[in-house]
Amino acid sequence: MTPDNKNPLPCRVFRLGTLDYEKALLLQNRLAEARGKEEIPDTLLLLQHPPVVTMGKSGKAQNVLNPQALESKNIKVIFTDRGGDVTYHGPGQLVLYPILSLRAHRLSVPGYVWNLEETTIRLLASYGIAAARIEKLRGVWVGQEKIAALGVHLSRWISKHGLALNVSTDLDPFTLINPCGTGRRAISMAELLGRRLPMDEVEKKMIQFFAEVFGSQISEGDPKSLGFDL
Repeated sequence: MTPDNKNPLPCRVFRLGTLDYEKALLLQNRLAEARGKEEIPDTLLLLQHPPVVTMGKSGKAQNVLNPQALESKNIKVIFTDRGGDVTYHGPGQLVLYPILSLRAHRLSVPGYVWNLEETTIRLLASYGIAAARIEKLRGVWVGQEKIAALGVHLSRWISKHGLALNVSTDLDPFTLINPCGTGRRAISMAELLGRRLPMDEVEKKMIQFFAEVFGSQISEGDPKSLGFDL
């Protein structure tokens, strides 16, 4: 879990703005295949999603508490191959999708999850927010309230999916689900700080702390170079 900063691994970063969940998943699949063939370096996607509920491999239908209300708000429920249960994505939430070779980083799966959580904990600390892990639960918490959800997928030691941090997210849709099946409330940075934060600023800090924790040498890429219809 300690990065080798003497030999940082190259990592391309793409800030994609707002992207539909299905398009983001297709992009991740393509990048993960290329990373597995060593055609590209590690790649980090930062983006926001339009309102959507996603159900992971451990998801239970009863954790979608009010499907009628979701339908009335035009919020789709999408089944996906990430770990974990049900969560909500929407504007004001910073989503982090690392396409990494865990083998190149010499990381176990628990070590990778720890690093994602640590990246977020350090970012929050830079704003004076004391966040932590809760034993036997994934994600990042402020007290008993979840501020960042985590769900990953690994195939041949290449990662997909990742982490979603509530920056200035509308928290009302979380009341229509049982987030991650824990029965605990979601919270946002804006609610804790009493002000909205510029997403660009939070993205830059996320990149900074990601590089610090993972020992990555960051270069920012032009989304157009992905050759993908964004």
